[in-house]
Amino acid sequence: MTKPRLIAYYLPQYHPIPENDAWWGEGFTEWTNVGKAKPLFRGHQQPIQPGELGYYDLRDPAIREAQAQLARSAGIEGFCYWHYWFGGKQLLERPFNEVLASGKPDFPFCLAWANQSWTGIWHGEPDKILIEQTYPGEKDHIAHFNMLLPAFRDQRYMRVDGRPIFFVFQPADLDVAWVQLWQGLAKNAGLEPLFLIGIINNEQQAQHTINLGFDGFTISRTSRRGTRLKGMRQALSKLLGPNAAGDFYQKILKQPFHVYDYKNVLPFLELPQPQPLDFYPCVMPGWDNTPRSGVNGHVFFNRTPEVFQQHLHQAIDRVSGCEPEHQLVILKSWNEWAEGNYLEPDLQHGDAFLQAIKEELSQWK
Repeated sequence: MTKPRLIAYYLPQYHPIPENDAWWGEGFTEWTNVGKAKPLFRGHQQPIQPGELGYYDLRDPAIREAQAQLARSAGIEGFCYWHYWFGGKQLLERPFNEVLASGKPDFPFCLAWANQSWTGIWHGEPDKILIEQTYPGEKDHIAHFNMLLPAFRDQRYMRVDGRPIFFVFQPADLDVAWVQLWQGLAKNAGLEPLFLIGIINNEQQAQHTINLGFDGFTISRTSRRGTRLKGMRQALSKLLGPNAAGDFYQKILKQPFHVYDYKNVLPFLELPQPQPLDFYPCVMPGWDNTPRSGVNGHVFFNRTPEVFQQHLHQAIDRVSGCEPEHQLVILKSWNEWAEGNYLEPDLQHGDAFLQAIKEELSQWK
């Protein structure tokens, strides 16, 4: 039985940059929203607090080494760093650039292009465009590829059948010409063709990803009409008492605020697979983006390492019939703290989610 390949998304927004200083105030990082979060109902765990790594700064190479060691010990194969390219402008590139230039940590990685505009949506200003995702044309696509070429050539870069893995957050924004251009550039650079994985939200997007010429897809969705916690009033009554629950329901839940039961929402992160492409399951240790968006957020309530491990088991089982290098399972995410979506140790669970991964993988050796 082959050990599955676990890849964890990695957010680099844990160091100040001039743009965030201008938009949100001097010294802004992801920790800013984490630290000021408030509980919105009884039993709501906010603010969350990091464990042994503390409120780190990713400019510190010792932190990056410690992260890699924690991930390696749990059995995670590598990090997938979110990468930002806006028509020639990069953001939050420093941590990965230092990883690439220094050769440390000696831990596998790949890249995901977060090709979407940055807006003020998480801060109550959805119409405010901070930086727009644009696609100026072929010259820009070539410059983008060439900027990434040293990473693709790095011996740590993760591959499938010798092909560098590259994720795209919104494949629907690209076209066949982009795929053909980049594959041609890879060939000219002496690389195997890129192994392109689209991140999608529904089956219709899966078909579009197939038509583009991608090699696989995974899913990323964190809300859905109709999946709100069944028996919300009854559940709130248990938490708050019947009178308080009624008041809470009227005052809060009629607002754009959504609470879901963690164990019930996880199956929604699956897709059927009639498509002629690999589908790579995405396993989430939780979700709570209320630190960013308050009552506009979504909460996966009652997250536990035990339920996480069950879902991980199902995901691994789903890819177990694939060829060994194609047995990919995506972990969302390593460190997206302001979305309640992280595997790093915290003060509530310690390293229990990492231990759940380690225990699950021990069954697949």
